[in-house]
Amino acid sequence: MTVRRKRWLVGLGAAAVLAITGLIVAARILARRFEPYIHAQAIQYLSKRFDSDVQLQALHIQMPKMSTLRILLLRGHGAVAEVDGEGLSLRYHGRRDLPPILRIQKLSFSVDLGTLFDTPKKVPLVTMDGVEIHIPPPDERPALSGSGAPQAAPQNASQPSVLIQEILIQNAALEILPRNQRKVPLQEGIQSLRLDSVGRGVAMRYDASLTNSKPPGKIHATGTFGPWSADEPGDTPLTGKYVFEHADLGVFNGIAGILHSTGDFTGKLSTLNVRGQANVPDFRLKRVGNPVPLSTTFEALVDGTNGNTILKPVNATLGKTRFTTSGGVIQHEANLPRAVDLVANIPNGDLRDVLRLAMAGPPFMEGRLMLHTKIGIPPLTGPVREKLKLDGRFQVIDGKFLRSRIQAELDKLSRRAQGEPGNQEIDEVASNMHGVFQLANEALHFSELSFGVPGAQIDLAGDYDMARDNLDLLGTVKFQAKVSELAAVTGWKRWALKAVDPLFERHGAGTFLRIKVNGTSRAPKFGLVFRKP
Repeated sequence: MTVRRKRWLVGLGAAAVLAITGLIVAARILARRFEPYIHAQAIQYLSKRFDSDVQLQALHIQMPKMSTLRILLLRGHGAVAEVDGEGLSLRYHGRRDLPPILRIQKLSFSVDLGTLFDTPKKVPLVTMDGVEIHIPPPDERPALSGSGAPQAAPQNASQPSVLIQEILIQNAALEILPRNQRKVPLQEGIQSLRLDSVGRGVAMRYDASLTNSKPPGKIHATGTFGPWSADEPGDTPLTGKYVFEHADLGVFNGIAGILHSTGDFTGKLSTLNVRGQANVPDFRLKRVGNPVPLSTTFEALVDGTNGNTILKPVNATLGKTRFTTSGGVIQHEANLPRAVDLVANIPNGDLRDVLRLAMAGPPFMEGRLMLHTKIGIPPLTGPVREKLKLDGRFQVIDGKFLRSRIQAELDKLSRRAQGEPGNQEIDEVASNMHGVFQLANEALHFSELSFGVPGAQIDLAGDYDMARDNLDLLGTVKFQAKVSELAAVTGWKRWALKAVDPLFERHGAGTFLRIKVNGTSRAPKFGLVFRKP
């Protein structure tokens, strides 16, 4: 080999070594730049996407197990890097007085290095753990957007710089901040959440599993979320369907049972219109314990910023009794808890259903019940029974007592009232009852309370102290029969009583008496009143 050829070979070898060395050095430099580039791209995307200040404590990139030279030669295509981040938070511009919109403890995703310079940059999957979402009340809107005027969308809004195709979230919490800072925020735990097709200006499909706080139970929901409203996150659209299972009503004062509900909802994060059905097969009052099946169909407007819930007419069935309820749970004053204001209406119910729910043991009476009442629970401390307020009227038609002793006494009363004390064909008489009542501070006031059987009518007014089980009623009794006919006597005794008949014939009655009722509900005491109160 000639000297000249040797020199050429040496020169070519040196050039090749220099070229390969340069490629390796360039690949290593490029590899080191991937991490800050991905970090900067993530910050830029989140800042623009949510119009927020973004902080990311740490971002770690694990490069693919591929030579840097090959990565460079393939321009990154097929080289997938694993990215892990910690301590990500998004906060409103200049608003350190509010919690971050979003706080994420850990996140991870994979990225094909060859797509980093594409538009849009596609990320197939992002996983997050320990996510907190804080939604402020609408009152904060002017302070969030600076000038208060909405910003025009950029011309390339339809071409996002990053397209995340799927997000998986574990251990998340949604918190809706109240207008009144002294109140406890509304919080809901989210066990898992999957979001699909996450693009700018596009509603995301979601599949979520939640744990409801009160009553405790499991919720599974699917639907759409977004597009995200950066100026006012509470205005972000939200729709879906839900299944609410194994909700324990025992956490509430006075009631118990396991609730199951299904339905759908539309609206936004801060305000939702919910429609659905709910069933409680074992609904009961704790102090009584008799289970009665309860089912409802409902529509409600829920304001997450203040906890107000407006019930559009709720159609419900208790046992076999149908009724409707409307009203709401409202905060009337800023510094007080919410109050319950409802109207309940039973047009034609079964009295046994109500008595089975309200009283221990089997129902003592049957009949048709009509009830219309206002129900109020003001924002006071103490048990619900002490706060409950009622204002309404009721009517019982064709009532019959199911306890033979009581019914036997009423049959006897009806026979005497009709002047036929020995007529055994007067049997199983029906009772009619109606009244106007108000309940406050565990005291029931009857402005009207009437009870009638064939031949007799009792009209009362007064009070019943529920806490002390104390009756204090005054009223009148009208009998169809005269005094001489009421007594089970014959012969000269009956003729002697006829002399006093005119003294008691008043107000269209054969016998008119003024009475009082004292004692307890279990042992009432009846007496005559000889002077008009």
